Amino acid sequence: MIENVRPGVSARNARVVLFDFDGTLSLIRSGWMDVMVPLMVEILAELKTGETEEQLAAVVEDFVWRLTGKETIYQMMALADAVRARGGQPLEPLVYKKMYLDRLWEKIESRIDALKKGHASPQDYLVPGSRELLEYLRDRGLKMYLASGTDEVYMKEEARLLGVTQYFEGGVYGAQDDYRSFSKAILIQRILSSADFQGHQFLGFGDGYVEIEEVKNVGGVAVGVASEEPGCTRVDEWKRERLIGVGADYIVPNYLCREELIASLFQAS
Repeated sequence: MIENVRPGVSARNARVVLFDFDGTLSLIRSGWMDVMVPLMVEILAELKTGETEEQLAAVVEDFVWRLTGKETIYQMMALADAVRARGGQPLEPLVYKKMYLDRLWEKIESRIDALKKGHASPQDYLVPGSRELLEYLRDRGLKMYLASGTDEVYMKEEARLLGVTQYFEGGVYGAQDDYRSFSKAILIQRILSSADFQGHQFLGFGDGYVEIEEVKNVGGVAVGVASEEPGCTRVDEWKRERLIGVGADYIVPNYLCREELIASLFQAS
């Protein structure tokens, strides 16, 4: 099922496509919020401010969502700010990031291992219909870019394991050690500065705040992927409301509605 949030919005003039990775194509890291949010709540609860875990979770979920799509370090910087605001002495954001990644690895190690050994199919960890959509967009002649807030060294390996790297002629980009050197906004501006493309020729796919906002900021068309993971058979209402709130033109739970989505995006008039 596709929800056309803004009827009449068309990507028929699109020439370049920006895809987010985790949650938009890849499900390898599905459940990452169930690791990050409890960790942050645990850290804040240690400050004994009198706030309940539910109150702290609401605070954490707000800034984690707002920064989803940006490099992971930004969420850890927000955690440090939250600790400081409560009178605590925060650790360095990189230390928080390592704590998070260590816990996340416990959750996803078996998935990576199964893919490497051939015990799992790439299809098991792709949002349904992803490969067929990528093939259509490539065959249409659109230049595609893959960008993620996950560290580049990890997301490139995960993209390789899922067999999707081949579709991204524009390149595969992830977070750098110097977090100021890369962002989705920087990538979009780099593409625009090449003079090959204009803002209204952008089409973006993402499940987070950042990529939707950045594509809309330059005048492009944005498809919000509001999957209820890991099944991805229906829309997650929490994601849907937030993606629409930041400007998504279309909402989909997966890409099995490919023909309908293509017809809506590339309508002749």
